[in-house]
Amino acid sequence: MNESVAYWAVVPAAGSGRRMGARTPKQLLGLGPQTVLEHSLDALCAIPSLAGLVLVSQDDPDVDAIALRYSNHGLLRAAGGEERCHSVLNGLKALDGNKASGDDWVLVHDAARPCVRTSDLHKLIETLSGHPVGGLLGVPVQDTIKRTDADHVIQSTVARDNLWHAQTPQMFRLARLREVLEAALRDGFEVTDEASAMEHAGEHPLMVEGHADNLKITRPEDLPLAEMYLRQQGRL
Repeated sequence: MNESVAYWAVVPAAGSGRRMGARTPKQLLGLGPQTVLEHSLDALCAIPSLAGLVLVSQDDPDVDAIALRYSNHGLLRAAGGEERCHSVLNGLKALDGNKASGDDWVLVHDAARPCVRTSDLHKLIETLSGHPVGGLLGVPVQDTIKRTDADHVIQSTVARDNLWHAQTPQMFRLARLREVLEAALRDGFEVTDEASAMEHAGEHPLMVEGHADNLKITRPEDLPLAEMYLRQQGRL
């Protein structure tokens, strides 16, 4: 690991979670004795080399209370944006205005991925610390993939060789990530994740294999599955 740079995290937590069908944002739903968000923050705060993190959210008293509990981990706050990419950019700007250097690494992690393993976080950092671009956690596609038309009629079967499910964290240099996100937004490019913005800029991020239990809470059935994974990991 390169000791000359610092490692920071940005946690976008401003989503409404419409597909959950709940009034409460998915990151604030209960998962055992804690919220989804707290499990995600706990995982990041377990990284010994983490210099601090930015929680990006809308104004919410529940989020304020959670943020207060992590103040001893160098937690900063930033306002949520219109889309996830805007929220991430706001988080990067908060780091830029703080103690972070442009060469520092930033791990962007979805608030709704509470089951990320500590071992995978360490693997990501160790693998990418000397990489010229950065990269992300992911798992190889195992299922047969079908391409359909707008009416859901199958048009073809997609070869799954070298296809991956992208996860988070996604880890890139602070200055470069901010630069490519701003450029992608100026270009009107649809930024689906940080890696897509890097790709749009001509960069080639590295995929680092993680575990399939790093699921993103999206639908109601994901909550009991996440609880099972956390119990298996000894975190509940």
